Amino acid sequence: MINNFLYEQTTKILFGVGTFNRIGIETAKFGRRVLLVTESDKPPLAAVYDKAEALLKKENLEVFRFTGVIPNPTTESINLGTEIARKQKIDVVVGIGGGSALDTAKAIAVSAVNEGQAWDFLFYKKPQPQRTLPTIAVTTTSGTGSQVTQVAVMTETVTRTKSAIYNNLIFPKAAVIDPELMATIPAHITASTGFDAFAHSFESYLNINSSVYTDMVALEGIKNCVKFLERAVNHGDDLDARTGMAWADLCGGLAIANAGVTLPHGIGMTISGYCPHIMHGESLALTYPSFTRFTFPYAVQKFAQVARLFNPGYSSETDLKAAELCCEEIDIFLKKIGMWLGFKEFGVDRHTLREIANRSHDLPDYKANPVIADIDEIYRQLQVGLERT
Repeated sequence: MINNFLYEQTTKILFGVGTFNRIGIETAKFGRRVLLVTESDKPPLAAVYDKAEALLKKENLEVFRFTGVIPNPTTESINLGTEIARKQKIDVVVGIGGGSALDTAKAIAVSAVNEGQAWDFLFYKKPQPQRTLPTIAVTTTSGTGSQVTQVAVMTETVTRTKSAIYNNLIFPKAAVIDPELMATIPAHITASTGFDAFAHSFESYLNINSSVYTDMVALEGIKNCVKFLERAVNHGDDLDARTGMAWADLCGGLAIANAGVTLPHGIGMTISGYCPHIMHGESLALTYPSFTRFTFPYAVQKFAQVARLFNPGYSSETDLKAAELCCEEIDIFLKKIGMWLGFKEFGVDRHTLREIANRSHDLPDYKANPVIADIDEIYRQLQVGLERT
């Protein structure tokens, strides 16, 4: 029997090689004055930004640039972009880059047409925004899924708090997913963002709010991460692998937009709030070996299903044994892509881990895990990652 479910996705998706060339045509549908949101003009993406501007201008659009995107976007960086959007009376925001650029673009789109700043519209605050500027999301990495979600993540640096706007208004109007844009992304960023894509699908599959629809999409995402991520890390110019990972990323984004994530993402957000030098995918990799072993006894069938995507030979094993082996397979996966990480290599000490654990229930993701981890359990899991070599 299939249980009732609700699935929502309002973003137009343009997927495949060459779709980047449609950016001007798609943007022109929503206005004439465009804010192009990117990181600073530096290789390898400077040429992509310049081409984007040319494609926009080809459609007689007036383009203004904000090049202040930073990894783990802060309220300060988003506020700078908001000032430009307000001053130039922007009609539509185009974000190009990884999750940081897309989240920044979506946050600017909210704060540009509402009183206050983006931080005022976090998911738990009232009132929520009643309108936003339309956004076009062009992803250059395969990991965050931000091009098809209603989430914009940011950090308030004073309190070291990482949180998010979560509002259906900020689903991008169009998502452009062109695997050619990802061919020059360095190996470690490919691995970090790619593991984030895996985690999105895996956690939405485990999520207590999952449905038959999100399970289907999530399993497709996991399957493609298993098949293509190692190839993309080792052979960045392998367009088949890049396309497979772009599809995996898209599946992960579609899944989390409707089911959500679980324990590792809530902890990972807190890690990044305290340690902004740790990329989001790295924060997940730091927690996953402990998380899987804590969780698998409470989601045996789903862990077993994923184990068999890694190794079809596990079909002869019991579900319980396959579920346990899934934890080992994910460990091996992390090692193969260079993401077997320990906190010490990032300069994180036990005291900082204690502070991170103490705030790891600030976000509600842990509530959607098949089993609830209290603060002390989370601290235990983090300590395991301290000594990992």
